[in-house]
Amino acid sequence: MGDNLKEKMIGALTWSAVDRIAQQGVQFVVGIILARLLTPDDYGLLGIVMVFAAIAYTMVEGGLQSAIVRTHKLEKKHCDTVFYTNLAISLLLYMLLYFSAPLIAGFYKEPEITPVARVIFLAVIFNSFYLVPYALFGRDMDYKSQTKVNFTSTLASGIAGVAMAFAGCGIWALVTQQLGYHFVRMIMFYVVSKWRPGLNFSWTVLKEYWSFSIHLLSNNIIGVLFNNLYTFLIGKLYPIKQVGFYTQAYKLSDTVNFTFNAILSTTYNMFAQIHDQPDRVSRILGEISKRIAVVAIPLLGFLIVSAEPLFQVLFGDKWLPAVPYFQLLCAANLFNASHRVNVHALNALGESKITFNIELVKRILILVSVALTFRYGINELLAGFAIACYGGFFASMLYVKRHLKIKYLAQFSFLYKGILIAIVCCMAVAGIDLLVPEEEYFLRLLVQTVSCAGIYIGLARLLCKDIFFRTLDWAKTAVRKHLHK
Repeated sequence: MGDNLKEKMIGALTWSAVDRIAQQGVQFVVGIILARLLTPDDYGLLGIVMVFAAIAYTMVEGGLQSAIVRTHKLEKKHCDTVFYTNLAISLLLYMLLYFSAPLIAGFYKEPEITPVARVIFLAVIFNSFYLVPYALFGRDMDYKSQTKVNFTSTLASGIAGVAMAFAGCGIWALVTQQLGYHFVRMIMFYVVSKWRPGLNFSWTVLKEYWSFSIHLLSNNIIGVLFNNLYTFLIGKLYPIKQVGFYTQAYKLSDTVNFTFNAILSTTYNMFAQIHDQPDRVSRILGEISKRIAVVAIPLLGFLIVSAEPLFQVLFGDKWLPAVPYFQLLCAANLFNASHRVNVHALNALGESKITFNIELVKRILILVSVALTFRYGINELLAGFAIACYGGFFASMLYVKRHLKIKYLAQFSFLYKGILIAIVCCMAVAGIDLLVPEEEYFLRLLVQTVSCAGIYIGLARLLCKDIFFRTLDWAKTAVRKHLHK
């Protein structure tokens, strides 16, 4: 890896990690407070509305931001074209969603959905205003600026949501938090960014970008639909409270999942800069996959075995029915970080059609699992989801072998140490947990955390000396660099 790219990568991953840790830290604290003040029904109503909001966000983005990142000679007309396209789509979608809100409420037999949806859907318009500056920061690997924007937005919206919850506003506390986040983010991106929209719309640019983005858009829409499929099904087939339990479990599992995805999103920008050097992409992909596996897989394994005391300590007794949902979602995400690295590498090579096919395989498996399990219960639904996720990951390995010439055995070698560490840690933690009284939730969680951390560090040093010490050196270099600034 060239020195310049390596330095950029260290800086990008460092600031991306800081961004995720800071943002998720604030969201974590705010989430605990809101979960204790609000009810599962409140979260259930919000979860249903956010299904439709998530689809709208994806349609507005349209894959055009990834096209900006890949453009070597970026001009004003490229950014302006994307900006006005995003804005036009967001306005059309808001009108459609506004008038569809009563239909959504009628479908779920929850009248309160109508006013809640009409307010939350305004965030779709706010989102369209900041997508271009967001893409430009990503293209320049300027994650320091993104960190400032994201942290400010998360903190401001979190404080507003908590204030509303203490005032007894119920679900409107969650609405305030969601809408406030996108509004503050829109303002902050224009405070930090020097870019401003002009009048340089180009149909030629749009057609050029569309040929690349259509596969990403299709892929992303299908991904959002399927990611929210279980919220849709649970909301229709079970009481709204069950949607709340599922939403809380999904949010907590996604805190870890999204953190890894956000940090690893920097790899797309890095791979895009060397997309004409596939051998180099292959080498860096292997390096990143090894490092991420020995962190992500053991962490998710720990969350699975410590789920019950974790929920009790954080959210209280009323949220314990969400524990099995959380465990199954963590199991489904065991290889997600490695999957995302594979997908980013293939997209950077211009193989967006291939990544669409990978996700298509995964979605077909999800549909099959839903058809086979929906009649049995929510746990069975989520177990089928986990199996489908593993199938999607294996599909990505197939295409990595085909396009980057990395053999299956080599790809499995990226993972096995992480899997081994996770198994040993989980077995040890489960055994130690038997020595602590079941009703002592704080003590159980403390013992589990300390014992797992100690065992993990010991195994990481023993089995992954090269990665362990290189990562330490990498972290020290990044810290020194930013302390000297």
